Amino acid sequence: MPGVRGRSIIVPTLERNPHRRKPIDPQPPCLYNDRAMPPKTRIHALLEKERTLIFPGVYDALGAKLVERAGFPLTFISGYSVAATQLGLPDFGYLTQTEMVATAKRVCGSVKIPIIIDADTGYGNALNVIRTVNELIDAGAAGMFLEDQVWPKRCGHMKGKRVIPVEEHVQKIRAAVDARRGRDFFIVARTDARQVNGLEDAIKRCLKYKEAGADALFIEAPRSGEELRTIAKELPPPLVANMLEGGVTPLLTKDELEKIGLQLIVCPLTALYASAKAMQEMFNLIKTKGTTRDALERLLPFTQFHDIIGLDDYYKLDEKYRTKDGD
Repeated sequence: MPGVRGRSIIVPTLERNPHRRKPIDPQPPCLYNDRAMPPKTRIHALLEKERTLIFPGVYDALGAKLVERAGFPLTFISGYSVAATQLGLPDFGYLTQTEMVATAKRVCGSVKIPIIIDADTGYGNALNVIRTVNELIDAGAAGMFLEDQVWPKRCGHMKGKRVIPVEEHVQKIRAAVDARRGRDFFIVARTDARQVNGLEDAIKRCLKYKEAGADALFIEAPRSGEELRTIAKELPPPLVANMLEGGVTPLLTKDELEKIGLQLIVCPLTALYASAKAMQEMFNLIKTKGTTRDALERLLPFTQFHDIIGLDDYYKLDEKYRTKDGD
């Protein structure tokens, strides 16, 4: 129908994610390393319940469904992964705000668990950050990572990064907090200053970002366990640890990171690297053998995959609205 936006038959995002318009409810304070922090959002509530959260990153709705079925309480949409899978490009600032918001809307509408979005630098200045926050909340997101790189940015474990002046990012954090307007949205302030200016400057920046209203802090790409311990000692929780396979930060277990004093442990690229390897191997098999007949155990069965995407529910929906032949 002209002038009317089409809708998927999937339950609308607002019904799956009623938090989108819901103000933050006051809750009693909780303690992290003996320091009080008032819970405000669903992410705060999860931290209060589980103390330390580990969660994989995804880049599409199927991945989010698999994360939810695996029992994780939340997930993360990685800009690196979205750039790679949707554009076939490196995480070099090619991904735009509209592309990331569109991905967030599809993925957040497919599951019930909260999802934090990699919002890069907010795609511009403080005013752009305000728009980004509102767009992500409308998409159903539960929070965002907001970093202090110069735009166009690049993956935090790549060389050649630059950071903006600390006061400029302080203003961007303040803009994000103001734009939230009491809604359920968790703001993670990320700094990439470790590679550029050293760990001391990264810590000083994070302290200012916390004063500006950030809910959590994230120093990207520490290079050792000792640096992680220094971060946990010098900064207030909750703190993010980025466990990126092949990156500069050592891969530690959830228990090891919890003992150090880190509360949000994201594995942003595991799914991307695992799926790319699986596809590469199967494509090579088809090319060399001409069939997958002798490797079916390496694939999800037809019926099991349909269970993941809820095919039976759509059969029922189809039956409910199908007209009789001849009508």
